[in-house]
Amino acid sequence: MPLQLYDTYTRSVREFEPLHPPEVGMYTCGPTVYDYAHIGNLRTYIFEDVLRRALVFNGYTVKHVMNITDVGHLTSDADTGEDRMEKGARRTGMSAWEIAEMYTREFQADMARLNIQQPTIWCRATDHIAEQIETIKCIEAQGFTYRTSDGIYFDTSKLPDYGYLGRLDIEGLQSGARVDRGEKRNITDFALWKFSPPGQQRQMEWDSPWGVGFPGWHIECSAMSAKYLGTFFDIHCGGEDHITVHHTNEIAQTQACYGTRLANFWLHGYFLQIDQARMGKSVGNFLRVQTLIDAGYDPLAYRFMCLGAHYRSRLSFTWEGLDGAQTALNRLRAAVYGWGEAGAPDEDYVDKFSGYVNDDLNMPRVLALVWDLVKSDLPDATKKATMFFFDQVMGLRLAEWKPVEEAIPESIMALVEQRTAARKEKRWQDADALRAQVAAAGYEIEDTPQGPRVHKHA
Repeated sequence: MPLQLYDTYTRSVREFEPLHPPEVGMYTCGPTVYDYAHIGNLRTYIFEDVLRRALVFNGYTVKHVMNITDVGHLTSDADTGEDRMEKGARRTGMSAWEIAEMYTREFQADMARLNIQQPTIWCRATDHIAEQIETIKCIEAQGFTYRTSDGIYFDTSKLPDYGYLGRLDIEGLQSGARVDRGEKRNITDFALWKFSPPGQQRQMEWDSPWGVGFPGWHIECSAMSAKYLGTFFDIHCGGEDHITVHHTNEIAQTQACYGTRLANFWLHGYFLQIDQARMGKSVGNFLRVQTLIDAGYDPLAYRFMCLGAHYRSRLSFTWEGLDGAQTALNRLRAAVYGWGEAGAPDEDYVDKFSGYVNDDLNMPRVLALVWDLVKSDLPDATKKATMFFFDQVMGLRLAEWKPVEEAIPESIMALVEQRTAARKEKRWQDADALRAQVAAAGYEIEDTPQGPRVHKHA
């Protein structure tokens, strides 16, 4: 079955066909690096990693671009409040540039822990101020901007289908607005360029044709994605919270400037919830990957947990759920390791797996197939090769895992060697007695095709 993906723009599952095969251009909204990423953020990046792996699995070459937002994202998505980078700098006592560098490194480290592949291109907003200014000038030349005392704004009323991605009720938003929108003409208008406050020097500000200031949050993604992927590319991804504001405004900017909706497919990962609420920094209920590590969990257990829910459904985080994922992953690793050398994958399982992956990344069905394979009567070598085939999309590093080597006392190993000799000589009673001695000392012998393995009792 060809790859089918759910496109938020059309609200439908569509067959994926690249615009310029075999290359696929894919842009994923990256982090705002004013603080650590939490595992809710990272659930979206795991989904995007599975998508990228699925594209490669289908024979495509992926040019993956991810931005780093290191300026312009204000504490309110309505273009009010303080720049998150400036706020983070004040919280840490570091400069905005220093915290951007530190939290970018931490985010990339979290990606590595979760086996999320690095993008082909990283692009920082602060490295692309010139491109953002040029994009704003293009929008201005098309008559979509107006000036207020605090910046240059996009006039959404001039775009007949503004808000289509999020199916926004513009009239309802306008009439129901109870917030002071200041000098904005419409509640949905948004900043393209913000002026630095009078009498105040920001850490991050630049000259522009409109005055000293900094870019709005949305313009960076329109400008940078167009630079690296073109003005109409294959796939744009992000979290579900991007649908109604950030991605809606990216599309508006690109429609005004280039006449396209920027991407052919818009895909969105849904929230991780904790105690029935969205996990987020603003609510203070967020957990980091390091939090999981400190609690004794393997980060890949969290990846495994995420694979158990479809990317378009919300996932509730519980420690019990993570316990289950850790246990299941360890069980899977031990099974795969114990199967010895890999042979050739089983074609029936390969076909089923391909169908589930290409059915809008149906990873819960893939995990069900994984356990079906574990319990199957196929030869171990076939099962191992088939599981490795699956793992090119799952990304669980099954081929790299090895059991932790335990330090077994020499006295115990001497008993194991005596038992091995007794078994070779078919002295079964002696072998059983030696096994019992080992067990009484707190160790267990596991007989495998590669020879006996010794473990301390749990």
